[in-house]
Amino acid sequence: MEIIEVEGRKTGKASEAEALSARLEDSFIIACDEHAAALSSRGLADLLTRLKDGGIARLVFVVGGADGLDAAVLSRADRKIAFGPQTWPHALVRAMLAEQVYRAATLMAGTPYHRD
Repeated sequence: MEIIEVEGRKTGKASEAEALSARLEDSFIIACDEHAAALSSRGLADLLTRLKDGGIARLVFVVGGADGLDAAVLSRADRKIAFGPQTWPHALVRAMLAEQVYRAATLMAGTPYHRD
């Protein structure tokens, strides 16, 4: 897993989207968006399994800044997920996302899950 912080040349969502565009080439994009549907931990693991089994070679999760993601990034996303209806600081979303990806990886490896 690699975390890349992207800073636009100017402030705002459009500048951030421009800075992100080069990093999104040849990728399956999952945008973290408060307006999307939330997935359970098992649901995320199932999604990642389908993507892996479907031959997706590069998966990118995109977390926007304080104002969220630009419409250009959202329209380019192959999938959108939310961490609930609350508003979260983007740094906290990154930590929550890392934990959920770790949990998904353990589920995909067949580790027993106490919620099943």
